[in-house]
Amino acid sequence: MSANAPAPMARLFVMMLLEFFIWGAWLPLIFGYLPSLGFTPGEQAWILNAFPIAAIVGMVFSNQFADRHFSAERFLAVSHLIGGAAVFGLAYTHSFWPFFGLMLVHCLLYVPTISITYSIAFAQMSDPQKQFGPVRMGGTVGWILAAWPFTFILVDWAKVDAAHTTGIVDWLGAVLGSGLGGDALKAATRWTFIVAGAASFVLAVFSLTLPHTPAKKAEGATGQLAWLEAAKLLKHPFVLVLWFVAFIDAFVHNCYFNWTGSFLGSKAVGIPGNWIMPVMSIGQVAEISTMAVLGVVLTRLGWRTTMIVGILGHAARFAVYAFFPQHAWLIVLVQVLHGICYAFFFATVYIFVDEFFPKDARASAQGLFNLMILGLGVLLANSICPYLLKRLTVNEVTDFRTLFLIPCGAALVAAVMLALFFRPPAKATPANVGH
Repeated sequence: MSANAPAPMARLFVMMLLEFFIWGAWLPLIFGYLPSLGFTPGEQAWILNAFPIAAIVGMVFSNQFADRHFSAERFLAVSHLIGGAAVFGLAYTHSFWPFFGLMLVHCLLYVPTISITYSIAFAQMSDPQKQFGPVRMGGTVGWILAAWPFTFILVDWAKVDAAHTTGIVDWLGAVLGSGLGGDALKAATRWTFIVAGAASFVLAVFSLTLPHTPAKKAEGATGQLAWLEAAKLLKHPFVLVLWFVAFIDAFVHNCYFNWTGSFLGSKAVGIPGNWIMPVMSIGQVAEISTMAVLGVVLTRLGWRTTMIVGILGHAARFAVYAFFPQHAWLIVLVQVLHGICYAFFFATVYIFVDEFFPKDARASAQGLFNLMILGLGVLLANSICPYLLKRLTVNEVTDFRTLFLIPCGAALVAAVMLALFFRPPAKATPANVGH
């Protein structure tokens, strides 16, 4: 390893930045891009569900297989090299089966790398409680940065040329104010896959500079079948309630991704095409500041109230979408709630599991909730959202009010369930929580 290589924590930060840059580059706009290729709602659902399918496969097989047979940094390099080629190829693919095949290859290789990056990070940390937060923040920064190249890519250059600008400031103003829209924006969305593929190639090379993290040996049947052991945790009522609420909230969370890009670019709101992703990234900016105060909020409000506030944030945002689409400034402002929703519910769930379960049950419990948060909840959203969007669109005009009241109502139901039925013990012990 080069003597001039960055310090381990700095390299881990860059690793996380690139890891989530890849995902953040292609996800926000794909939901509006797939219909433009002529894919039916069913075909769209199959493509979109490649990611949650990969998350489920990863939980029961690929994560453990990768952990036990490959050094983490080499697995990361190979996965991003092949997965990067697959996502790059999506930019030049317009038929369903090749598109679905490439997306499935990318997701099956990409999703396990999320856990692998965590493994690499934890293996290098002497004090994970203090060190992991700043390193993981690199992922949030990466997602934010992924949005900004498109302010210069999704641009109507003919309009810029027609402006006959003088000077760099004048030219920059013309570029930033000349976003694509309509069919031109949908066609140019293929660049999201090119950017994601390029970032994958960069991470594949960068992975070879990461500290060596050797393969782990399997430790008995429990380690091999951790996903089956996780199911035993559902015998505890408070775990079962939170598990179902996580499923509902994951569905609501992914309704946001399915519909927000199209909503922002619609005539109802009118955000220029090159500003859609930056506007959506406001939520990740808010996530950084929200995570910084999460500990204080948990101390003052407690687990249940903090989670309820996070879920109600979804309901409030979708209510604004439904009733005030004509106020573009309010639609932009309410993006802040996305970061609050994520930190106050999903991040809090992970912290709750780490706090309430004994050490030998934590991995199983985290896997149990990942099944809902990254798997089944996403599957439900990606399966029905394309149908709902098509059903509520007539003559290219979408009934956004009815559309957004669906996840709004689901969020309210989840908040009520949590308020009435989530009753965790005052403090878990190995005797009352676990296997």
